[in-house]
Amino acid sequence: MSPDALIAHFVGASALILVAAHAGGWLARRVRQPYIVGQLTAGIALGPSLLGALAPAAYDALFPAEIGPALTGFAQFALVVFLFAVGYELDLKLLGDRARTAVTVALASFAVPMAVGTGCALLFQDWLHGVGMPRDLSPAMVVFLGVALSITAVPVLTAIVRENGLAPTVPGVVAVSAAGLLDVIGWTVLAGALMDSGAHEGPAWPWRAAIAVGFVLLMLLCARPLLRRLLWNARVEPSLRLALLIGFALGSAWVTHTLGLHVIFGALLAGIVVPREKDGTLDPELVRPLHDVGSLLLPFFFVVSGRSVVLDGIDGTGWITLVVVTVLAVVTKVGSGTVAARLGGLDRDDARTVGVLLSARGLTELIALNAGLQAGLLSTPLYTVLVFMALATTLFTQPLLYLVARLAERDARRAGHRAAPGPRDTAPPARRPGPQDEPRPDDRVSEPG
Repeated sequence: MSPDALIAHFVGASALILVAAHAGGWLARRVRQPYIVGQLTAGIALGPSLLGALAPAAYDALFPAEIGPALTGFAQFALVVFLFAVGYELDLKLLGDRARTAVTVALASFAVPMAVGTGCALLFQDWLHGVGMPRDLSPAMVVFLGVALSITAVPVLTAIVRENGLAPTVPGVVAVSAAGLLDVIGWTVLAGALMDSGAHEGPAWPWRAAIAVGFVLLMLLCARPLLRRLLWNARVEPSLRLALLIGFALGSAWVTHTLGLHVIFGALLAGIVVPREKDGTLDPELVRPLHDVGSLLLPFFFVVSGRSVVLDGIDGTGWITLVVVTVLAVVTKVGSGTVAARLGGLDRDDARTVGVLLSARGLTELIALNAGLQAGLLSTPLYTVLVFMALATTLFTQPLLYLVARLAERDARRAGHRAAPGPRDTAPPARRPGPQDEPRPDDRVSEPG
């Protein structure tokens, strides 16, 4: 394919991706779902399972293999910018004395689904063989299936928190903070699984861990003060400041990706390191363009992920697996997150909200599933099942939040009803008759003669 034809295909595919994804996001808002859910659904619809099955010639013309690297590059760029904004908006000062709660919630909401996922992988190897997995699973495959059940999507969770007005609340901050810690744990375990699969090349794990710790310290101790002096100078133009910050995020993402973690760590770390303004507030002139760029280009990632979803490869066993995995994914996340948050001191309604928020897996789950598929840890049918599990758990998040709100309102009404005085309580207290109770002469009724 000539360069001119390649550019023409890429431009046409980009037009379709942007329009379809943002139209899907608008429709999702109409049915009271997060915008990102509509984008994810549109990305899967543009893959081979729907567009490729209904119009294979059009699909091959719009998405030839030659434009795959360009689409992947746009997807990774959008992911870095979006997560950089997430890290910049994460105000850890709001956490305060809830830091221990966030750590407890993160550990519980990872350990419980991880144990259930690995246990099911070991107990039901013959069943998983029906969805394309080997009859004898390798240790890396078992660990990966546990991680796949344990992941929480920080970007999707953050979008849901923002759209529901939970960002400044205790459950919102605890959920986002716990999700960030949870993803660090998850990606660390996943890195070990990928190394065991032979897909990762580079220094040994202890060396990479030491380098990662050194990089985090370098970012906190050196990059933060340097950025404060450089970026918040009044003489720096806003466009130059934005370019420097995005370049900083991309460089940080490149380092963590080289270390075998993922670009998500570098992007989030860069956002957290960037200093706020002097009064501690976020700069709206910086946040707005970051959200605009990330939201505009994020559909490219959904399309790249959707290209590996193949509905034709799912039979009855696959659909049953989807139902079972989705139920386990929701129950383990909501249950463990709720119990841990309750033990951490949150009231019942806030704890339920934290548990429900942690059940959203969308974007981060797709990243992990892509990595597992490329490393040979997943079969294509099981990859498709897990992608739809990620979509289902994300779709269920908003209705479950409404359910939690309804339960809170019901409990409040019951508490108010118990506190309100009853009919006997409203009657005037009994008192002894006094002189004022004696009948007046005009009030006396004469008896009949």
